[in-house]
Amino acid sequence: MKLIKQGKVKDVFEVNENELAFVFSNRISVFDKIIPSEIPYKGETLARTSTYWFEVARQMNILTHYIGLPEPNKMLVKKVEVISDYEKITPQTTNYLIPLECVERFFVYGSLWDRVVEGKIKPEQLGFPAGHKIKKGEELPQPFFEVTTKLEKVDRKLKIEEALKISGIDSDIYEQMKELTLKIDEEINRRVRQRGLMHVDGKKEFALDKERNLMLVDAFGTADEDRFWDAEEYEKGRFVERSKEFVRQHYRKTGYHKELMEARRSGKEEPPIPVLPENVIQGTSLIYTSLFEDITGQKFIQSD
Repeated sequence: MKLIKQGKVKDVFEVNENELAFVFSNRISVFDKIIPSEIPYKGETLARTSTYWFEVARQMNILTHYIGLPEPNKMLVKKVEVISDYEKITPQTTNYLIPLECVERFFVYGSLWDRVVEGKIKPEQLGFPAGHKIKKGEELPQPFFEVTTKLEKVDRKLKIEEALKISGIDSDIYEQMKELTLKIDEEINRRVRQRGLMHVDGKKEFALDKERNLMLVDAFGTADEDRFWDAEEYEKGRFVERSKEFVRQHYRKTGYHKELMEARRSGKEEPPIPVLPENVIQGTSLIYTSLFEDITGQKFIQSD
C-alpha cells in the first residue's frame, strides 16, 4: 500500500484506484494540536467503534464509504478525492470529500459554552427565550447545527453562504447533510441511552460519489468525534466525560487552552502542547476501551 497522507490521528493508504485503507493510530489531538503522547488501544477502539456505526448506517439505508475492517485498527473505504484548493471544486465535481465538518449539538458545553460566556451567542440563537439564563451543560430546546472548515490548519466556523461557495454544493445538498446528520445522531442517542450514556454532540463528514450522491465518510460516533456523558451522573448534576473531552478538560485546567486561544487571537506563535501525565494517559485509554464496550455491547479484547 502507498501512504498518501498522515493525519492527526490516522494514516491513509491507497490500496488501489478505488479503495483506501484508514490505519488508526494511538495518536491524539485536541484544539488542532497533536499531543506528544500516545493512548494505548485508542486506534483500535476508533476503528471498531466507527465500524459498528457504519453497520448501523447500512441498516438505515444510508450510503457510506465503508467497505470492511480487515484488521482491528484498519478500515477499508471507497476512495474519494481530497481537494484542498477550493477554486478547483465546482458544482460539476464528482467523487470528492466535501471540505466541511457538520457539527450537531444537543447540550450547551465545550466551545459552545465558551461562546455563550463570551456573549458571542445569544439564548434565542439556541432556541431559548430571549433573556434566558443559560447554564453550563443545559440541554438545548432544539439541536444546534453548524458547519466548519475541514481541510484548513485550524477549523473555522462558517456561514451557509461561504460553506456553499467553498464546497461545490447547493442549498439542497446542504439541507440533506443537515437532515442526515440529525437522523444519524437521533439513532446514536437512542442506542446509547439504552446503555446508560448521553450523546452530547458530534461531528460528521460527507462526500459526493461519482453520481454526486451524498455519502457518509471518515469516522463517527467515537470518543474522538463525539462527546458522551454518563447519564446517571448527569442526573446528579455531574458531567462525567466518556470521550476525548476528558483530555481537553485536562488542558483547560492546566491553563494551556487559555494560553493557546490568546496566542491565536493575537496572531502570536502558538505554544507547544505539553505531554500528558501518565495517569491521564491511562485514564484516557480506559475511557476509549470502556466506551467501545458500552456502545457496541462487545467485550474489548486487547489485540496484542
